[in-house]
Formats: sequence, structure tokens, C-alpha cells
Amino acid sequence: MSYTTTQLDALKRALATGERRVSFGDKMVEYRSIEELQAAIRMVEAEIARSIGAPAKRQIRVTTAKGF
Repeated sequence: MSYTTTQLDALKRALATGERRVSFGDKMVEYRSIEELQAAIRMVEAEIARSIGAPAKRQIRVTTAKGF
């Protein structure tokens, strides 16, 4: 599914106001928690980035220890 920036704005607005219900035109979605809403925002942001050809974000963690 392709997402729009309007949908992303609606999700962010809902998060900022503490709402868990988001309306997209004639559809309404109610999220169970704020964490679920934040996960939806991350998913939509990633999908929009992929659709415009932005490279995927990577995270590299380096850990060290003394000895073997």
C-alpha cells in the first residue's frame, strides 16, 4: 500500500494531541496504544522513504571487551 504525506501528518497530529483515533477520508482507525500509533508512524515514514528512493537507514553497533 502506498501512503501519503497527508496520512503521515494525520498520524503525527493524533500522536501530538494524545488521540488514538485517526481518520483518513472516509476511514477511521483506532489504535490500541500510543506505542502502536508510534509504530504505525515509523512504518509509514519508511514506506514513503522507500517510494521516493531514499536509501534504507542502517544502524551499526560496535561492542568491545578486554581479552578473549
